[in-house]
Amino acid sequence: KQMMRRKNWILRMSTSALVAEKVWNDIESTHSVSDEQLSILHFLFGKNLERAMRIVDQKGVKRMLGHPSGRSIFQVVGESKRKEEYLCFPQHYCACYSFFYDIVNRGEQLCVVSIN
Repeated sequence: KQMMRRKNWILRMSTSALVAEKVWNDIESTHSVSDEQLSILHFLFGKNLERAMRIVDQKGVKRMLGHPSGRSIFQVVGESKRKEEYLCFPQHYCACYSFFYDIVNRGEQLCVVSIN
């Protein structure tokens, strides 16, 4: 029974990740966000999308580009009073506490506030 619940959770997360990836790709290709796309992202990410948007609006994300490799990482300033800075990699990893606690440890969320 536990294994079946785990499989169902993984399937839901995989489907959600595919939907999110499609929406992100559409936004990236058009350089704009529609109300429908925002609604889908809000459904998938909830409060984390709101937090991420606040951080972006407050210019709390810096892209660092490596030369000559062309690889990117992002430096993100958290929302806590301490304004801690975290390194986020373009694919599915962030060094912040929320990423480890909510995603790695508890497996509860698809994403934390870090965005690409």
